[in-house]
Amino acid sequence: MKRLFAILQLLVLLLAPAAAFAAEGGQEGGHGEAHGGEHHGINWYYGNVYESDEIDHPTLIARPKGMAPPVTALLLNSALLYLILFKILGPGIKEGLKKRKQDIMKGMDDAAKMKKDAAVSLKQYEDKLKHIDEEIDRVRREMREAAHAEREQILREAKERRDRMEREAKLLIEQEIKAAREELMRETVRAAVSTAGDLLVKQLSSSDQQRIADEYLTSLEQAVNAKGGQA
Repeated sequence: MKRLFAILQLLVLLLAPAAAFAAEGGQEGGHGEAHGGEHHGINWYYGNVYESDEIDHPTLIARPKGMAPPVTALLLNSALLYLILFKILGPGIKEGLKKRKQDIMKGMDDAAKMKKDAAVSLKQYEDKLKHIDEEIDRVRREMREAAHAEREQILREAKERRDRMEREAKLLIEQEIKAAREELMRETVRAAVSTAGDLLVKQLSSSDQQRIADEYLTSLEQAVNAKGGQA
């Protein structure tokens, strides 16, 4: 209903100049005669189709020459023009208005969401401002705890590094001590063998040495003979 009323208002505004022109034409035609008669005022409905010099009295279809166009014809022509424009431009205008409405609604929704987010952020900031001293104490406490934890970690890593170095140094020392002990043992055995050999040589007499040499030669000959018999 509101839409129809708006359309009627638009038609009235658009047809007002045409009605005024028709009234002016009617008044001008009223100053003289048109085929023996005068035509005064606004032509509301006479001669909707054509005007002619051969008629004296206007009808709904024809009007005398010089008579102003009827308002009904202007209304009909305007209605036809608006109908054609509506059929041609209506879908595009409708789609444009629909898109415009969607954009406006989306903008309103975005604005409402931004307003809501801003209100939430404002409340959060206000709460933080109310507890700013507690927040400062909390930050300081967290910084102290973080510094203490970092210090403990550094000390723990240093202790682990020291223990690892001590173990590696102890292992290296044990390996060196073991190698030195083995070397010392070998030197001791060599010295003992050498000493024992010297003592044995000194204690043997010439007859003992001759007897050992003979025994050695005898065993050597037996080994050679045994080898030859097997061949």
